[in-house]
Amino acid sequence: MFVQILKSKIHRAKVTDANLNYDGSITIDKALMAAADLLPFEKVHVFNINTGARAETYVIEGEADSGTICCNGALARLATKGDLLIILAFEWFEKENAQYHTPNIIHVDDNNQIV
Repeated sequence: MFVQILKSKIHRAKVTDANLNYDGSITIDKALMAAADLLPFEKVHVFNINTGARAETYVIEGEADSGTICCNGALARLATKGDLLIILAFEWFEKENAQYHTPNIIHVDDNNQIV
């Protein structure tokens, strides 16, 4: 049996921009992606701490060390500049091995730099 377990989390990322006229997704600073073990085009869940809105989308790589967290397309209707987000990705594990997994949990400051 397989279970889905948290793989990656970026906690309290601040939205730096919202671009309604884009084909969807969330742009994330490349350094944050690497730290959280997120890949370009990987599916993520995005939870808006300010509004409670939740969405699923995919990741687009942003400039490294820029602090970029940009909500694109429809996601731009659910988050505005300054909102705080929790960004999550999950992975399937065999149930017997799930207990040995440790997720990559990244905490960021007000400039989306790792703390």
